[in-house]
Amino acid sequence: MTQFYGALAEWWPVISPVEEYAEEATAIRDVILQYRPQARTLLELGSGGGHVAHHLRSHFACCLTDISAAMLAVSRRLNPECAHIEGDMRTLDLGRTFDVVLVHDAIDYMTSEADLARVCDTAWRHLGPGGLVLFVPDAVTETFEPGTEAGGGDHADGRAARVLEWTEDVAPGATRMAVHYSFLLREPDGRVWSVYERHDCGLFPKDTWTRLLAERDFAVDVVVERTTDERTPRYMFLGHTPAP
Repeated sequence: MTQFYGALAEWWPVISPVEEYAEEATAIRDVILQYRPQARTLLELGSGGGHVAHHLRSHFACCLTDISAAMLAVSRRLNPECAHIEGDMRTLDLGRTFDVVLVHDAIDYMTSEADLARVCDTAWRHLGPGGLVLFVPDAVTETFEPGTEAGGGDHADGRAARVLEWTEDVAPGATRMAVHYSFLLREPDGRVWSVYERHDCGLFPKDTWTRLLAERDFAVDVVVERTTDERTPRYMFLGHTPAP
């Protein structure tokens, strides 16, 4: 487990404020309701600190799963009405189905096609007839852009965080990208300390996403995210199980 999702989990509400997820979550909700207007239950794989779920919980009964117990603890405080279960999205089997399975940017940590396929399998076994899986990766090969972003926030308890995120360029045909994070963290007493961490993430073309879903008998749609952020809109990959 990385520091990002372990030792720094308690800093997640400061590093990435929940308010910043409102527009993104609204776009996800609108796509779900466009394709599955009767959806009532939602399973999120790789839910992290629960910031997307926080904006979806009034629309769906949410079950949130993540490999990090520390991040789930943060999410429980933010989303006490949601179920929380520790588990790996590649192997999870809850023995029940949902109307929707959502996999947000945590899918980026699948660095091989085999692992990506295993998550598609997880989605399939957790969807009943007429179910919907929605994948929202940060990037695909066709839209990948290297670059640097700055962010962070200030918390009511006196803590503050500033984050530099640097995504390196990749070689043609590469299926991995390196993302570097540098954190400056200020304690309530004014002490400032720093953390650096590198994350290796998967990068796949659109055809890989649609093929893996189709191989599992999903009917596939691809939707371009609606956003006002100054960045390339993400692709949303939708898989539909056969209707009852």
